[in-house]
Amino acid sequence: YDPRDPHSLDEKVDYMAALRRSIRGMRIAYSPDLDVFPVEPAIRDAIARALRAFEEAGAHVEEVKVGITTPQRELSDVWSRLMMPLNLGAFATMKMYGVDLLKDHRDDFPPEYLRWIEIGEKMTLDDLGRDQWVRSHVYDAFQAVFARYDLLVTPTLGAMPVKNRDDGNTLGPSAVNGEKVDPLIGWCLTYPVNFTGHPAASIPAGLVDGLPVGMQIIGRRYADADVFAASAAFEQLRPWQDSYEICRKREL
Repeated sequence: YDPRDPHSLDEKVDYMAALRRSIRGMRIAYSPDLDVFPVEPAIRDAIARALRAFEEAGAHVEEVKVGITTPQRELSDVWSRLMMPLNLGAFATMKMYGVDLLKDHRDDFPPEYLRWIEIGEKMTLDDLGRDQWVRSHVYDAFQAVFARYDLLVTPTLGAMPVKNRDDGNTLGPSAVNGEKVDPLIGWCLTYPVNFTGHPAASIPAGLVDGLPVGMQIIGRRYADADVFAASAAFEQLRPWQDSYEICRKREL
């Protein structure tokens, strides 16, 4: 907490105690796709298996519709646009101190990022207002879920890991299950939580063909301790430390 920061929270929480807390009786909502994201069948199956651990710990798990109606392709565009004022502001601040990154180091940025910078430079207040409306829509959908449930669980990603490119500019898939997605973030089910400000964690849910699958646990606003408790309960029942042996034995 910092009294100079209007966004900081003066709240004392024992997060270590949360790791030992039971989740018995918790109501957990499960969304396999946040209503609008394509998710590979192998990931859906892995998450469905992982959810049983919560039931073994005494929680009640129920599949739900979140209520998001904005297409995933539009959601990813909105997220990228909303990031641009922050990025442009940072560039402007550095330029004030004599560091012009966009001019002197432009070739160091990926072309996809520069494309969004150019879009951001042309945005109007009306554009920002429309994007904030979409953000509010996602927030309202999440809040409606948390009016009935303690946690919301989803896959972390809709696609399995991709190979890194030699040039360092690795992108995700351009389509998942035949549906086009933004290769930058369109295959991630995590960025909608950036719209809303809810606490979230991604934990290992298992392996598919030797590759990791992540499970996202989202909590009510300021209920970070619930997220820690659920993550710890899952790890106790489905320990994941042996998964790292795969990385240790892999030839580089």
